[in-house]
Amino acid sequence: MTKEFTMRWLMSLGERTRPDTPSYAEDPAPDRARALALADDFGHLFTVLKEWRQEYGEELTAWAVQVEADDVENLPAELIEQWEWEGAPVRLDTQRGGYVTVSDYRDVPVRPGISARTTTGLPLWTAAP
Repeated sequence: MTKEFTMRWLMSLGERTRPDTPSYAEDPAPDRARALALADDFGHLFTVLKEWRQEYGEELTAWAVQVEADDVENLPAELIEQWEWEGAPVRLDTQRGGYVTVSDYRDVPVRPGISARTTTGLPLWTAAP
């Protein structure tokens, strides 16, 4: 008997590690992210962003990708490895006033200046309908 996975959106909280460039945010792999969310629908990621804003501050960046996963605590090693190599293709930046800018890099072959390295812990967040 094989287990069926459902396509979901996995989102990782970005790390703004360059004070000289406030809009720069690293793309941490799921096993290194400060916060992580698994959502059934892209729209649910905005609910998670709202919660993260209350926890981590008004202006933040998150990275997201569609994955086949059912549990944020048991992500496949291949998924983490692929994220470390390629990064996530969708960037969500919160702005003052509650706005969110979404940048979709799925059709861009190379995204210079993105690193998947952080050294922080991993609070888990899950969004469901």
